[in-house]
Amino acid sequence: MSLRSFLSRAVYTAYSWRLRQQAAGRRPRHIGIILDGNRRWAREAGFTDVNGGHRVGAQRIVDFLGWCRESKVEVVTLFLLSTDNVAHRSNEEVAALLEIIPDVVDELAQPGNPWKVSMVGALDMLPTEVSARLTAAAQRTDHRNGMVVNVAVGYGGRQEIAYAVRKLLQQHADEGTSIEELAKTLDVDHISEHLYTSGQPDPDLIIRTSGEQRLSGFLLWQSAHSEFWFTEAYWPAFRRVDFLRALRDYAVRNRRYGA
Repeated sequence: MSLRSFLSRAVYTAYSWRLRQQAAGRRPRHIGIILDGNRRWAREAGFTDVNGGHRVGAQRIVDFLGWCRESKVEVVTLFLLSTDNVAHRSNEEVAALLEIIPDVVDELAQPGNPWKVSMVGALDMLPTEVSARLTAAAQRTDHRNGMVVNVAVGYGGRQEIAYAVRKLLQQHADEGTSIEELAKTLDVDHISEHLYTSGQPDPDLIIRTSGEQRLSGFLLWQSAHSEFWFTEAYWPAFRRVDFLRALRDYAVRNRRYGA
């Protein structure tokens, strides 16, 4: 190892230690993350096939989940594929993603990993074989009691709310409740109980990579009181120090919950 490399590594280690100390206060129970910038990273890295960025980004996910677990995060939601992606991206790119994502979920479900995988999204809009593979992988982790990893595929925030309302109406129709009776008692908790993330804490912190500063439909209902953290780093280049910076900034914020 050259002297320059040694010094760079030493500085990085020292900086990481300092960030861990600064982030040692309040920790988020639930982190949502929008894994953005894979294609742009691939172009800047010289890839002729931008789907290479998605593949490199997929390899980063296990590292990220390890950092979250070390920080005692209870729930992580990964935004991998939106309904808008399926509708508006090229058929070639969507097809590539639908090859990569099942491999990612299979890796997350491997016996050596401690987390419990939960699929969130409209899996019925995906090819049958892809949906079946994702569902089977998640089911293999049902017995685990570790950190919950929600994998959002075919996900849209508006679609999730519509789905929750449909489930709520169907439940009350089955119970014989009239629309008038339901209207008198309906509140936000009733809808929350039918979301994909029912029973989980709402995200305390939402991270988006690549410099974009928007939600793109991610966890619209659940993020009402979330803190947001945006970074210029593309997802394949996202490092542990970036994660620690997010935790540090979260730890010093005064959460008002709309007050």
